[in-house]
Amino acid sequence: MADEIKKPRKWGVLILFASATTLLCCALPILLVSLGMGAVVASLYGDYLPWLRWFGLHEYITFGVTFSILAIAAWAIYRPGRTCPADAELAKQCNSAHKWNIRFLWGSIAVWCVGAFTAFVLPFFA
Repeated sequence: MADEIKKPRKWGVLILFASATTLLCCALPILLVSLGMGAVVASLYGDYLPWLRWFGLHEYITFGVTFSILAIAAWAIYRPGRTCPADAELAKQCNSAHKWNIRFLWGSIAVWCVGAFTAFVLPFFA
């Protein structure tokens, strides 16, 4: 029964990872450059976090994979037939984890939308 409670927490970590990569690749660099910190972005991409550049160069892959992760997580969270254990304490923990997963999901979707907007829509207005 304890495994049923731990599964939703894994979705929360996966959801946060998916949305964080979209911010790192696109939204954060655009924000820093907009604030006049282009040198900071250049040093981040060049010296300190060179692997971060891959996400920016392959933003279609990044956003496609993260969208897929968010879609699978949304299905897992809202799937039909989701139940919690019959034990009152375990059911309380299960429902609490489910509420947090819903919050993580919608927060991550908002973060993903901000990243997608800055990566794909905002350049048309620049």
